[in-house]
Amino acid sequence: MELRQMCKILLRWWWLVAIPVLVVAAYVGLTYHPLATNYQVVMRFAAGAEPAGLSQEYDRYYPWLTSEYIANGLADIAVTGAFAEAITARLAEQGIIVAPAAVQGAIVSDNAQSVFVIYLTWPDPAQIVDVAEAITAELTENGAAYFPQLAELGNVARRLDAPNPVPLTPGLRAQLLGPGLRLLLAAAAGVGLAFLAHTLDPTVQEKTDVESLGIRVLTCIPR
Repeated sequence: MELRQMCKILLRWWWLVAIPVLVVAAYVGLTYHPLATNYQVVMRFAAGAEPAGLSQEYDRYYPWLTSEYIANGLADIAVTGAFAEAITARLAEQGIIVAPAAVQGAIVSDNAQSVFVIYLTWPDPAQIVDVAEAITAELTENGAAYFPQLAELGNVARRLDAPNPVPLTPGLRAQLLGPGLRLLLAAAAGVGLAFLAHTLDPTVQEKTDVESLGIRVLTCIPR
């Protein structure tokens, strides 16, 4: 089918294209509400352990290597379900009830050598500080619950940044993506309806419709 023919079909059945778009646009206009502002806390932690006391050469190298292993391990632990459950238990002691899944989904971690980073995103600017403090306590006080080899090393993680919430205002793209995608799908559905109606339409609209049946057209009556 040529592009010109497709345009003719859409112009003829334009109202079928417009109906889904108008319906979805009305629904979006009635139900649209701005995206809520989330807040983020970024905390860096330094990881390390006391020298083993084997020798001067070992003491210079292995504590640094151990700190990298600790940073990598605690960064991986911070995004697990077990860690989220421990955080919710600490929050419950303060009267703050949240689901472990919400905590787990709000934490992103990273590490570089002996420092690991916790990114915490939360909708409540006041509550995010409590969650951040619970995360800090669990990482600095309870590492042995996840790695038994840390049991005799004491405090192996030290927080370097205070939990200062920063608002994450949703950008214009994020606000328009949902409504825009719905309108695009509605337009695609309308185009599909137009071509379906053209396929099922038994009437003759143009001279080419008759010629496609093998019938010779002698003349046409103008509109």
